[in-house]
Amino acid sequence: MTKILLVEDNEMNRDMLSRRLKKKGFEVTMAFDGKQGVEMAIEQMPDLILLDMSLPVMDGWEAAGHLKRDERTRQVPIIALTAHAMAGDMEKALEAGADDYDTKPVDLTRLLGKIEALLGN
Repeated sequence: MTKILLVEDNEMNRDMLSRRLKKKGFEVTMAFDGKQGVEMAIEQMPDLILLDMSLPVMDGWEAAGHLKRDERTRQVPIIALTAHAMAGDMEKALEAGADDYDTKPVDLTRLLGKIEALLGN
């Protein structure tokens, strides 16, 4: 079973997205801030990380950088999630270490396509 780490501080977004991903057959674990997300990624070695960019404690930009600099998590694909679809945000997310980028509210079909592309399914 493909394991996804969802790093999202908004309870409603976290609940909705995790339930929808579980229905599609993914194992989903959750972190509530960037620091916890980095720690859980190292500990659990998920197949993919969905990383909100606006997080408390450590934001998604910084968390992505930590994950891509760490030998243990460097190869784990990251999809940056943000509600702030501003010009340049996609480039900024990719520069920070994300492998792809998606906007909120999440379109599940589009997100699943990105997940499958990154996992080679």
